[in-house]
Amino acid sequence: MDNFDLFSAAEDDSTVFEPLAERMRPRNADEFVGQEDVLGPGTYLRRMLEADKVPSMILFGPPGTGKTTLARMIAGTTDSEFKRLNAVAAGIADIRRIVDEAKDARHLYHRRTIIFIDEIHRFNKSQQDVLLPYVEDGRLILIGATTENPFFEVNHALLSRVRIVKLSPLDDNAVAKIVRHALTDEERGLGQKKLTMQDDIALAIAGLSGGDARIALNLLEEAAELAAADGGEITLATLEAIVGERVQKYDKKGDNHYDAVSAFIKSMRGSDPDAAIHYLARMIAGGEDLEFIARRVAICAAEDVGNADPMALVVAMAAVDAVRFVGWPEARIPLAQAVTYIASAPKSNAAYLSIDRALADVRGSAAGPVPMHLRDAHYKGAAKLGHGIEYIYPHDFPGHFTLQQYLPDKSKNSHYYEPTENGRERYIRDYLHHCWPKRW
Repeated sequence: MDNFDLFSAAEDDSTVFEPLAERMRPRNADEFVGQEDVLGPGTYLRRMLEADKVPSMILFGPPGTGKTTLARMIAGTTDSEFKRLNAVAAGIADIRRIVDEAKDARHLYHRRTIIFIDEIHRFNKSQQDVLLPYVEDGRLILIGATTENPFFEVNHALLSRVRIVKLSPLDDNAVAKIVRHALTDEERGLGQKKLTMQDDIALAIAGLSGGDARIALNLLEEAAELAAADGGEITLATLEAIVGERVQKYDKKGDNHYDAVSAFIKSMRGSDPDAAIHYLARMIAGGEDLEFIARRVAICAAEDVGNADPMALVVAMAAVDAVRFVGWPEARIPLAQAVTYIASAPKSNAAYLSIDRALADVRGSAAGPVPMHLRDAHYKGAAKLGHGIEYIYPHDFPGHFTLQQYLPDKSKNSHYYEPTENGRERYIRDYLHHCWPKRW
């Protein structure tokens, strides 16, 4: 795990055995397709890369969106020491060794050290805590990569010292551009094979990739092998031979992944179980990732059904677990159960709206301190600070409720949650009106 040898831009004869996706990795920002809001000309990160003043950052996004590629670009252009760790295999001893090397590089050679940690979400709290003082004092410039939401998986203290760079799935046009370039590039791509392909086939490959450039290039490489022995043109038949029925959802009219997912969610939200099942079937027949479908179902249960029927989220999460546990083809059955339940349930987006209102409130202005009577009073000396002294325990009163202020003074008149008259929320509204008649 010394310098970033894996990321060296130098190539030798062994590159001919590398997968197409590996050979076609962008070598600089000009070759990078997509993510213009992150790496386009004039953006903060682009300027920092060009000035070799890379800040500590967490690269967050789905597979195939360019996290590792961006790290390789930095490795190939920076004048800093570059070290790589994979969080799956590395430990605290590896971090401390790199810190010692960084100290020497800083004092002896006046060079910064950039440490790239792939899958940083797999580092536990103790491992992340070891990084903290060295990122804070500048001995290490941290670049972490993760497919998981860093706000859930990375320590808050570490997050506060890095930039979050969110990479989004590439759209079909961007992936199609990558595919066409790989087909014609004679240096690193397939250009020497002199293959041809219509634009709609490039878009079909893009659609099948789900925004993952690596998947698209792997599919192109397989298609090229077949086409080279069959006339030299990559056609719809070529793709069908590789992916079977999955290609059916990407016809020449553009009926693609994003349209099917959008129609699926809107059908559940619109309480049409027949339409929701139809689009579920289309996604399954098209080879969509089942866990991706399950995640959309769970989100819809919370966002569009909410407290009108709290069981919807329970059913959806049971389907998520079942998909992981039983796999294909049986996974289609719990998915169908969850989809029909959610589509048939009473609807409310009140919980979803409430958190967005609250987030807008706390982000827009200082939230104010937690009221004294609500603060933690379980540690020695808390009483001397006045914490928890005037707290009223609701279970000591009839109905297990008593009026007292819970919101901070600055927000005491704020109102976020507005239950509807649908399903279970009707009873929630009645209860809240009984407890807080001036608010509900």
